[in-house]
Amino acid sequence: MSLAIVYGSTKGTTARVAELIKSRFEGADLINIAQAKPDELNRYDGFIFGTSTWYDGELQDDWEEFDKNAIKVEGKPVALFGIGNQKRHGETFSNGIGILHELFSKNGAKIIGDKNPTDGYVFEKSKAVVDGKFVGLIIDQEFPDDLAKEYVAKWTSSIKDNFAI
Repeated sequence: MSLAIVYGSTKGTTARVAELIKSRFEGADLINIAQAKPDELNRYDGFIFGTSTWYDGELQDDWEEFDKNAIKVEGKPVALFGIGNQKRHGETFSNGIGILHELFSKNGAKIIGDKNPTDGYVFEKSKAVVDGKFVGLIIDQEFPDDLAKEYVAKWTSSIKDNFAI
């Protein structure tokens, strides 16, 4: 199976988390959405998509500008990860992956790595929460590196079998 880890990053935090995830999937390709083309992405059998949340709870700019509907995800495994700041942006915490989750679910993706507990997070609301659970891996940009690595290791272990590379 071919796997693409696709991310949008403005200040580098999402890129660093994408690299951590990539280190857990030998043979996966790491792609910045700013340089991606839909035709290139459509050759992959599975995806891990990542984004931060900007402005008033919107997608990161490179994701915003990309034709997301052109990515063929129907029937393919798709996992999501998001970067946020629960203290500074508790009213829109990690909305970005909630936006991607809604779109890719509507387009027929087989969403995996969702139903993650919100325990330990303190925020007002988030589009990344469905039925009381996060729709993917959430990393607060204020997390210490060790905690982010721990969350990535646990989450990637739970989804790895869906991406037999």
